[in-house]
Amino acid sequence: MTAPTMLQRLAAETFGTFWLVFGGCGSAVFAATVQTDDGVLLGIGFLGVSLAFGLTVLTGVYAFGTVSGGHFNPAVTLGAAIARRVEWKALPLYWAVQVIGGLLAGLLIFVIAEGREGFEATGNMAANGYGDHSPTGYSLWAVAIAEIVLTAVFLFVILGATEERAPKGFAGLAIGLTLTLIHLVSIPISNTSVNPARSTGVAFFNGDGAPGQLWLFWVAPLIGAVIAGAVYPLLFGTREQLAERPVREEALDTGRRRGPRNPPLR
Repeated sequence: MTAPTMLQRLAAETFGTFWLVFGGCGSAVFAATVQTDDGVLLGIGFLGVSLAFGLTVLTGVYAFGTVSGGHFNPAVTLGAAIARRVEWKALPLYWAVQVIGGLLAGLLIFVIAEGREGFEATGNMAANGYGDHSPTGYSLWAVAIAEIVLTAVFLFVILGATEERAPKGFAGLAIGLTLTLIHLVSIPISNTSVNPARSTGVAFFNGDGAPGQLWLFWVAPLIGAVIAGAVYPLLFGTREQLAERPVREEALDTGRRRGPRNPPLR
């Protein structure tokens, strides 16, 4: 099987990011708090939203991981590039389509939500925030620390689960469960970003300060990604040059190598 083209990889990243934002943020907008006419609460709450984000990335990784690497997140792409799991030339293209996928998902959520009488998008589009816009009032510095640390942990799991020493076939499960746990920890803090494309996808539809605070949900996750991408190889093994072979899947090999694999960089 031949390696996917860049166009195919970008299409996978677009759709995968769309699915992550639509599934995760959509669950928060449509299903987190649902009440029947007689007052019965049927919403899925924090736990359900956390599971929704985990399930979207889990299914997305299994569906598109062999095509694009299944990043769906600018921070993941940056960390992977630093760890030499993806070529640097792909980074700006991945970032562009990830943001586009997130915005398309945010637009679709907005359009569907407007179909319910009385819906007000301002402040109700699952945007991230700090201070007055944090779900429970966490400050800028508290949100920044949480986003940096949790993004770094997320990247550590991704890099570990997708390397050649890891058991095959379980990366999506590990990544999805990790994102679920991250949301369980941090929804009350910041509504959980760890993904600049997710934050961008709904910020402008949400308004209510979210666009003005969006910078933090780019800066903090990217810092976390830099930390993980640089530290992981130092702690757990040598880095491997994977340019032109962005996904660790034997299915991408042609069956007859044209030369020896690139040796580990020491």
